[in-house]
Parts: sequence; structure tokens; C-alpha cells
Amino acid sequence: MSFVSSFDATTPVAQARRAAMLARIGQWRALEERAAAASAKSLPVFEKRGQLLPRQRVALLLDAGAPWLPLCSLAGYLQDHKDPSKTVPGGGMVAGIGFVSGVRCMVVASDSGIDAGAIGAGGLEKILRVQEIALQNKLPFIHLVESAGANLMKYRVEGFVLGGGLFRNLARLSAAGLPVITVQHGSGTAGGAYMPGLSDVVIMVRGRSRAFLAGPPLLKAATGETATEEELGGAEMHTGVSGLGEHLAEDDRQALGMAREVVGRLGWRANALTPALSQRERGQPPLYPADDLLSLMPETLREPVDMREVMARLADGSELLEFKALYGAATLCVQARIEGHEVGFISNNGPIDVAGANKATHFIQQMCQLGHPLIYLQNTTGYMVGKDSEQGGMIKHGSKMIQAVTNATVPQITLQCGASYGAGNYGMCGRAYAPRFLFSWPNARTAVMGGEQAASTMRTVAEAGLLRKGITPDPAEMQQQYDRIVELFESQADAFYTSGLGLDDGIIDPRETRAVLAQCLHICAEAEARVVRPMQFGVARM
Repeated sequence: MSFVSSFDATTPVAQARRAAMLARIGQWRALEERAAAASAKSLPVFEKRGQLLPRQRVALLLDAGAPWLPLCSLAGYLQDHKDPSKTVPGGGMVAGIGFVSGVRCMVVASDSGIDAGAIGAGGLEKILRVQEIALQNKLPFIHLVESAGANLMKYRVEGFVLGGGLFRNLARLSAAGLPVITVQHGSGTAGGAYMPGLSDVVIMVRGRSRAFLAGPPLLKAATGETATEEELGGAEMHTGVSGLGEHLAEDDRQALGMAREVVGRLGWRANALTPALSQRERGQPPLYPADDLLSLMPETLREPVDMREVMARLADGSELLEFKALYGAATLCVQARIEGHEVGFISNNGPIDVAGANKATHFIQQMCQLGHPLIYLQNTTGYMVGKDSEQGGMIKHGSKMIQAVTNATVPQITLQCGASYGAGNYGMCGRAYAPRFLFSWPNARTAVMGGEQAASTMRTVAEAGLLRKGITPDPAEMQQQYDRIVELFESQADAFYTSGLGLDDGIIDPRETRAVLAQCLHICAEAEARVVRPMQFGVARM
């Protein structure tokens, strides 16, 4: 039955919440624009070389007007510079899921307009994550390469060691039967040369593509040998002599056209995988406007929210079938549809208590029995604490819920709408529980606990420790410690900060939530329908 909303978006409280959310969205969009603007500064250089900027390449590769799901756009935020006004997010690359010649693909492009495409802070985590998404969802992997490789000015040995996972994943993708297609727009040196080396199809650009283990300066220093870039790793050499490249293009545009033709020959068009749904099967849009999602969440996250109001603005026809509505009522388990896809929502109208944990466990298992994807709308302060809760077996019942989340056999998608505190982050399928996708609203907060709660706990412990030693606590020092802890927790709980660390797959505008969830559900359904031909090894270059 359709949910009857009691929310009034015209009240002063709702309007204040809307203004606060719009401000956060504006800050987020400004950060994304900062990266695009930094890359666009290189346009005169690119035009002089007859090249396209990275975002122009992505736009030409993708089908015009088709859906595009950007991923991890804030990667590296506050990691390269601690000053928010100087940090450039994005990790040195553009990534997302879109359609190429009618085939849904993972697309990654080196942002060579910034630091020559060197992989920035967060860039490694970003590419490893999107490779994993491609593997899970059986997506072809298209890589538009022009990169100086690792940023040696910010060298860290762990980046070098863990960076090998990038190449391992290319081999895993190929062996899993998922084509790896590289357009080599510019240089790929040392480790970067293994990007085309581990691809199934490589397209090179005459006069621009370079791929070598050691460039002329390093070669001269190491062996004394003198050679030109073209002799060592030019496009003509690799397509005519070494065999590293399959196709030789005259410029970026032709190379991207070749890539589109290669993908078109896969025979993997999305509509050939899943039958088209009628309008009736796709379901009706929600009864309530998506704009309301700007006004539902309080800025401080301390005020209660009925998360059914959120579900009603995501579900087809706002039709919600609530499971055990009167049992463990603070934990919501609801069946619904999104663009015709059957789903199970799990959310929180308060802490997860014993009954709520048991209800969620039951519901997760039932959705697995039915084969319905699970969508977690996180807004939780965690599991219930206290004498009654402990004696009621909160630990063991919460553990059952975590067992169910961990071992669920259906796709799980997590959306951090508000608070994500304590073990509630775990029980509600946080990043560590490998949801198929995880996105955050700009207002979301993630922490082991709230900053004030943490500071109060530490002040109590510190004061007790001093008193045991016969020392009277200094109120000024205790307040300074309190303030430091609050600032530490609050700064790291911010959605922009956690997104910069790669703890989600990106920030989304609340108004776009239904569209994003629908894309994710379509991707999961296509993955289920797609038949691939795994091999023992990836395709070896000959």
C-alpha cells in the first residue's frame, strides 16, 4: 500500500534544513569543479599538441544522453593538502560507469591536465575500488591512459608496493572474461607501461603514445645506450614492431572512435541482457517530490527522522510493505520496488535494539531467499547500550545481524543518509562489509561515536586517573583536551573527509538518490544476466 506522508516541507524547520543541505551540496559541487578547472588550465597546451582534455575524451567515448554514474569524485580530498582551500580532489583521474556503444562499461581516464596525470593522493585507492566494482558487476574496463605514473615528489613506499594491485586487477579482469581496453593517449612509463601490457586491446595515437620501462634519460644513465622516445616506445613501433598495440589512430578523436567500435563488437549490449520492462512493470514514480529529501534530515543529526519518509520518496508509487512493523519498531525493514526492481530497505528510527537486530536478521535472510537486493539507508547511533540491553543479549543478537549482513547472497547497496556511528556502521553494511555500492549524502557523519560523547568519555577517564594519583584536575586543561577531541572526531566524521579517504563510492545529491539506486540495481541485474567466459589466465599479449 502507498505510504501516507505526514511531512510538511513548507515549515520553517524544513526550510532551514533545506538551506543547510543546499549549502553542503554547493560546497561539494565546488570541490568537483575545482578539479575540473585545474585540469582545464592545461587546455592551451593540449590544443597545441592536437589533444583533447581528459574530460573531453570521456565525453566523446560515452553514448550521448545515456546515464553516467561518476565514482569517487572527492578521492584524495584533504590528503594532498590539509588546507581545504588548496586540496584538489579526484585522485588524478576521472572514473565512472556509463554506456559505450550501448554497453555499460567502467571508464577510467588519467587526468593528465593535472600534474601530467600522476596518480595523486587517493588515486590508488580509487582505481583499485573501481576495478573491484567492475569485477563484481561484470563490466568491461576501459582505461584512457596518459599518466606520469606515481608522483615521485610525494613518494611513499607503501604506495609502490600496494600499487601492484592495480596491475593484478587488470589480470583478474581479463581472466574473469571481462575485456580490458586501453587507449594510450600519451606516456606510460615504468609501471605505467604495464597498463597496456595487461590489456586485451590497446589503441595507440601516432606521435603521442609512449610506453617504455625506461625512458631515454633513465636508459642513458643505466646502460649508456642512446635512443629516441619513438624507438623505445612510440605508437608506430609498438603497433608495427613489438606488437603491444593493436590499433594505430591519428589523433585522440579517432582513437576514441576505435574504442567505441571495439566495444560495439563485444555483442554485450545492455538491452540484450535483460528484457525491457513495460511502464507498468517499471512502476510509477513516487507520490512525493524528490525535493523533499533536501528538507528531511536535520543539520545536527540529533533530531528524530522517520526514515519511511525517505523510502516513500524513492519507491515506485511510494508503496511500502513493512515487515514486523510493531516488533523492534526502531529498526525498519520494508519491501518496495525501484523502477520495477524488487528491493528490501533496512533503516533506523533509533538505536538498534535486541528486537531490531533479530528482525533485521530475519529480513535479510528472507530477502536472500527471494533474491531481492538489500538497500541500507544508514541513520543510526549504533546498537543499544545499557544494563537491560546487555542482559537481553545485545552482543549475541547484534552479532547475528552482522553475520547475516556479511554472508548475504544478494547485492547490497548502502546509502549513508545521516549518522553512521559505532557498530551500527557495521550492522548496516558499512564499507568494511563490502556492499556492492556505497554512497553518502553531503550531510552524512561517520565515526565510532559523536565527538562530544568521545570527549566526555575521555575527560571522565582522565579525571579519574588524576584523582587516583591524588592530583586535582585542572578545569582549563580538561576543557582544552575536551575541545581537541571534539575537533578531531568532528573533522574526521565529515562526509567530504571520509569520501576523500575512499570510504564511500562518492557523494550524491539527495534528489538524485532514486536515479542512482536505479542505475545500481540495473547494473546488478545485468551482472546477474551476463554470461562471461572465465579463463585460467588473462589474455596474453603476442
